[in-house]
Amino acid sequence: QVQLVESGGGVVPAGESLRLSCTVSGIDFRRLPMGWYRQSPGKERVFLGKINNLGAATYSDAIKGHFTIARDNTKNTTWLETFNLKPEDTGVYYCKTEMRTSANYWGPGTQVTVSS
Repeated sequence: QVQLVESGGGVVPAGESLRLSCTVSGIDFRRLPMGWYRQSPGKERVFLGKINNLGAATYSDAIKGHFTIARDNTKNTTWLETFNLKPEDTGVYYCKTEMRTSANYWGPGTQVTVSS
């Protein structure tokens, strides 16, 4: 059974940083491109960026220079490093497998709340 579990969210003041983790089990993580998404209150879930199985990351314009994505294939984990958080970064952050030819899987999400 494939499982994705995010962690690392919390309530932080503006300007702080958080490191969000996504640990994957039940599937060969080394082959998986992984994506990160955010759903802010009252808004649709949006794509933030993704990282391929070799560790090359691409980002949406909204977060370029603001967040970074990394992975460690020995730990079956990908991270979303967030810097200088702003109130508009508040939301639930999700990871997702990004396979082209198979069904994809989502984690349950981790809540980030940034206070002004």
